[in-house]
Amino acid sequence: MDNCIYGVDLSKEVTPIMVRDAIINCFLNAHSEILDEMKEFGDFESEKEFEKMKLFDIKSLIEKYFEEVNGDFDNPTKESLLEVIGKLQEFAKNFRKPKIVNKHSGEIMKLIKKLS
Repeated sequence: MDNCIYGVDLSKEVTPIMVRDAIINCFLNAHSEILDEMKEFGDFESEKEFEKMKLFDIKSLIEKYFEEVNGDFDNPTKESLLEVIGKLQEFAKNFRKPKIVNKHSGEIMKLIKKLS
């Protein structure tokens, strides 16, 4: 599974929706620990409910950045994905070392470069 980045198979055609979903997966993985710390501030019926809240939180953040760049979350373009990645990099620098941010954004850039 070496030819896979955040669930996207590099040997197949890559679509903007696939890249958007990879960004969500990437951000969810990268910020999972921080979000886990929020668990004590909420009352969740189950682990599954908490995981759904984390996904909602990350997805909302990414949707907000699509709005800020006048992009369409449901129909992303290569340009809007690039702009959203820039905003997410700035956001992530508040929580992560630049080396980590650059590693993750570099992986997403590999996917964006596969878009036509």
